[in-house]
Amino acid sequence: MDQGNTAFMLIAAALVLLMTPGLAFFYGGLVKAKSVISMMMLSFGALGLIGVLWVLYGYAIAFPGAEGLLAPWSIDFSAIGLDSLLETGDDAAFPPMAFVCFQATFAILTVALVSGAIADRAKFGSWMIFAGVWATVVYFPVASWVFNFGLAEDGSFSYGGWITYGMQEMFGVGAIDFAGGTAVHINAGAAALALALVLGKRVGFQKGVHTPHNPPFVLLGAGLLWFGWFGFNAGSELAADGTAALAFINTIGAPAAALLAWLVVEKIKDGKPTSVGAASGAVAGLVAITPACASLHPIWALLLGVIAGAVCALAVELKWKLGFDDSLDVVGIHLIGGLIGTLYLGFFANGTGLFMGGGATQLLVQFIAAVAVLVYSFVLAYVIAFAIEKTIGFRVKSEDEVAGIDSVVHGEEGYVLEGR
Repeated sequence: MDQGNTAFMLIAAALVLLMTPGLAFFYGGLVKAKSVISMMMLSFGALGLIGVLWVLYGYAIAFPGAEGLLAPWSIDFSAIGLDSLLETGDDAAFPPMAFVCFQATFAILTVALVSGAIADRAKFGSWMIFAGVWATVVYFPVASWVFNFGLAEDGSFSYGGWITYGMQEMFGVGAIDFAGGTAVHINAGAAALALALVLGKRVGFQKGVHTPHNPPFVLLGAGLLWFGWFGFNAGSELAADGTAALAFINTIGAPAAALLAWLVVEKIKDGKPTSVGAASGAVAGLVAITPACASLHPIWALLLGVIAGAVCALAVELKWKLGFDDSLDVVGIHLIGGLIGTLYLGFFANGTGLFMGGGATQLLVQFIAAVAVLVYSFVLAYVIAFAIEKTIGFRVKSEDEVAGIDSVVHGEEGYVLEGR
């Protein structure tokens, strides 16, 4: 067994797990002071719930073996509770449980990302129900479409999800999604849009009313996210090798370029570059490079960062023009950024992109993968959220929203002055 690669995977898993508390800080700083506990608890609630579901049955759905082509209707019943994965042969590259740990952190983070669309107005219990159901019928199956794979002795795919292996069989090339542009970001962004539409607008929804209460929290959260993202991207190689190193440098370059591009757009548009804009630009670049980190020359990764930073800086304005209240811009950053990164590969992927010696086929399969995940996630998220809203209710009362849902929902305050 390769102890070096095993250690690499476990460290990468720990880095990705840190991203969820980082996201809690990022989201927490963006909301009102009287909603910070509620916002951060949505992330920590997802951490607890999805961590348990992954052990119980999530992995069995996401990685059902050769039957993964038929997901979400396939499941490896022997993997329920993970008992069958405890035994490891001495000739294995790494323990199966190391891969289980790594993928668990992806599931947790993806669900937590969705919560940014419902800041200031969601019931915690209803969110937990949504998170569990959505993870079961959307994230676990979509992870199987993208990440479930097996290799034959000659190094070719022996089975896999339809987005990678299935379209490779049909078109000659499969969609490229190295670390989760479709499974994580488009998936979460589409679900966030559905939730925003079901829950409706916050009280007093208009531009400039809901300002971030703690930009230092936002910067801290973005820093933790960027740090953890090296595990997210480089760790997806499952080995400490040259591909992981390429993914690592692109995870530096693309978000750095996106940060600068966002600030330039912000300066031109609003007159001042902001700390929240810097943090948001970095995250937009991280989102866009996620599917592409192992398939781009570093120069093309920089260009991707510039495009993602500039476009996402403009895309976050769509909610004001179209009238949907995506509170913390999950759509503008994760859905749009995920689409940009996924489709960009159709043009610039090493060897197969339209401008890199390939034809239009890579762009076609990237488009199919992106649209399939977007539609699947949006429709099911909308149905789940609508059912919750019409039964037990998803949104708090307007008066509770105005008063601040930290004290109403959790009985706590984010900031208590001494002597009060």
